[in-house]
Amino acid sequence: MSSHAGHGHPEAHATARTHGHAHRPGGDPGTEFDWDVMGPMLERNAELSIAQYEEAARWLAALPAAPEVRRVLDVGSGPGVVTCLLAEVFPGAEVVAVDPAPVLLERTRDRARRLGVGDRVRTLEAELPQDAARLGEADLIWAGNSLHHIGDQRAALATFAALLRPGGRVVLVEGGLPMRRLPRDIGLGRPGLEARMDAAAATRFERMRSELPDAKRETEDWNALFSAVGLTPRGTRSFLLDLPAPLAPAAREHVIATVFREREVFGELLDGEDRAVLDRLLDPEDPAGLHRRADVHLLTARTVHVGGTARTARTVRAEG
Repeated sequence: MSSHAGHGHPEAHATARTHGHAHRPGGDPGTEFDWDVMGPMLERNAELSIAQYEEAARWLAALPAAPEVRRVLDVGSGPGVVTCLLAEVFPGAEVVAVDPAPVLLERTRDRARRLGVGDRVRTLEAELPQDAARLGEADLIWAGNSLHHIGDQRAALATFAALLRPGGRVVLVEGGLPMRRLPRDIGLGRPGLEARMDAAAATRFERMRSELPDAKRETEDWNALFSAVGLTPRGTRSFLLDLPAPLAPAAREHVIATVFREREVFGELLDGEDRAVLDRLLDPEDPAGLHRRADVHLLTARTVHVGGTARTARTVRAEG
C-alpha cells in the first residue's frame, strides 16, 4: 500500500483527480509505475497542495486535548512532502515516512535534508498490512489517501489503533470533492466532460478495490469505522485548494500531466467522442488545448477525519 501524491503522491492514477496520489505496482493491479519518472511529478503535485495540508496539520495540532506528539507515522508517504511538513508542525517529534518504494523514500530523505529536518525524519520501507508489526508505536498516524489501498480497511484501522500511545490519534485523508480544472462547457464535444471522467474514475477505483487481497466492502462512514475499532471520533473537516484562472505555469503543467495520466489509465472507459476531446486538450498546438486555454483552473477539496484513543487516568489527573 502506498499513497504517493500530496501527499506526496497526489494523483498518478485513476483516483488522482480526487485524492492526489499514486501507488506502487501491485497496489493497483494492472498499473505499473516508474518511480524515477513519477517521483518528481508527485512531489510537484504535493507542493501545489501544501497550503491544504499545512492548514489541516495545524488544525490537527490545535484540537482540544491534543497529546504531546513525540513520534509520527506518515503511512503511504510518497516523496515526503507531507512527512517534512509534519516535522515542521510538530517540532518535537520524530517523523517516520512509511512507503514500499525505495526511490520515493530517497526523495523524502533528500527533501528533509534540504528543509533542515533531516535529523528528525526517518524512512521505513514497508508494505501494509504485512509489515505492520515493524511500524512501532506512535502518538500520531497520518494515512493520506492510503487506507483505501488496503483490502481490509477495518482490520488496517484496528492495527493503527493498536499502535497508538494513550491519547494518540489516527488521521485519515479520505474523500472530499472531485477535482475541477475546466468549465462545464469547454466548447468541445458534449458539455460535462469532467463529470463523465469522474464516473470513469469511480469505475476504475472500484475495480482496483475489488482486486486487492482480502478486499472487503465497507460503508465509507469513517467515524463509524473509528468507533468500530475502539477509537473516538475527534473531528472531521475539509480543506480547499482553489487556484483560479489564469494558472501559474507550474499549476498548468500539473493539470496537463494529470489529464494525460487519466487519459492513459481510464480512457477506455470513455466514449470515442470524449477521448477525441481529451486528445485535443492535450495537444500543445491546439488553441483550445490545456497548454493555451485561459480558463484552466484547479479546484478541489480534501477531507480529514480524526479518531483518537482515550487518555490514561493518570494523564487526565496530571492535566487537570
